[in-house]
Amino acid sequence: MGTRLFQKSEKEYGDNYKSHLFEQYKLYIQSAEKISDRRQNANNYFITINTALISFLGLSFQIKLLENLGWIKSLLAILGIIICVIFWFLLRSYRQLNSGKFKVIHEIEKNLPLALYDYEWKILGEGKDKQLYYPFSHIELLIPWVFGFIYLTLGIIIIC
Repeated sequence: MGTRLFQKSEKEYGDNYKSHLFEQYKLYIQSAEKISDRRQNANNYFITINTALISFLGLSFQIKLLENLGWIKSLLAILGIIICVIFWFLLRSYRQLNSGKFKVIHEIEKNLPLALYDYEWKILGEGKDKQLYYPFSHIELLIPWVFGFIYLTLGIIIIC
């Protein structure tokens, strides 16, 4: 990789090595949790936007809103698809960031008495055995596709 996680040995660092290591570990865990919180906020934001836009498009069929302005409905469907693409890339980015953070956490845990996150990940089959654990990040990546399919269907209905 080129860089080392541990820049100094305990002997080189001095007496505060263990306490500083643990404090940095706790801070890093908090930063991983903040990423998860930001990802959840992004999910809520995009789900709200998509729900509102799809509701508006659906309602426009019910009450004949924008009846003579089909191009606006088509534009809104295209905008919805663009929003879904952005949503998918953002979720993918958060997933990659979390994966990197947990690799660092696992590496730090090699120097701590307990490797809780690493042990939990192994118990869960490292996300490979769907009977033990189906990663939420795999499920959440489907959400933009579902909304995109709805926009595509509405777009086809609008055109026809």
